[in-house]
Amino acid sequence: MQQENIWDADTARGYDTPGLGMFAPEVLVPAVDRLAELAGEGAALEFAVGTGRVAVPLTERGIAVTGIDSSPPMVEQLRTKADEATIPVIVGDMATALAPGKYTLVYLVYNTISNLLTQAEQVECFRNAARHLEPGGRFVVELWVPELRKLPPGQTATVWQCEPGYIGLDTYDVLRQHVVSHHFRFGETTQAQLVRSPHRYIWPAELDLMAQLAGFELETRDADWTGAAFTAESRSHVSVYRIPPKR
Repeated sequence: MQQENIWDADTARGYDTPGLGMFAPEVLVPAVDRLAELAGEGAALEFAVGTGRVAVPLTERGIAVTGIDSSPPMVEQLRTKADEATIPVIVGDMATALAPGKYTLVYLVYNTISNLLTQAEQVECFRNAARHLEPGGRFVVELWVPELRKLPPGQTATVWQCEPGYIGLDTYDVLRQHVVSHHFRFGETTQAQLVRSPHRYIWPAELDLMAQLAGFELETRDADWTGAAFTAESRSHVSVYRIPPKR
């Protein structure tokens, strides 16, 4: 599975689910609130801007947002909501593509750093964020915590969501730190639709080391966008890294 084959025109057309899932107000509003607070009076850069789930409402808050994304079909979908003058987008790899100017905030949400399938690419993503930031600027990463504690010996898959019409499960390759997410959607018939996506999972401590290699310091880590405490039982985290201001 290649990323360019996953984020195609069909995926882009069906990606937005207004009011539901990742677009639900209880999911989206706290993220936008926190990012607007972190951006302050400066500009923001979103890695993997996609269809503008976060960039559009953040722009509506008065934050100047630029995006980087590797999928032209996802950017085309974004263009149905905001033109190039409102949200400029550079089409390219978030680990290497450059956007003009400097930013107070770079952010990468909803587990998207795991779309980079090697540790080296993930480290380069941190370095690319650092290249775009002003001194004192912040890089925010939202990421899930690998659920390997759910894997008994000999088992390679976990079901992480099961509800009417949908089952989500992950299959793990613990040797390479790879996981494939499987999304099964079904109705009243015997047929189901399957969408799969590959990822490289990252432990929080490993993420912190990547940040250090790029010159960042960990500022805060919460369990979610509302600031809930991160604990050993947390299934995800929002980590804020900062480039130290010049002395």
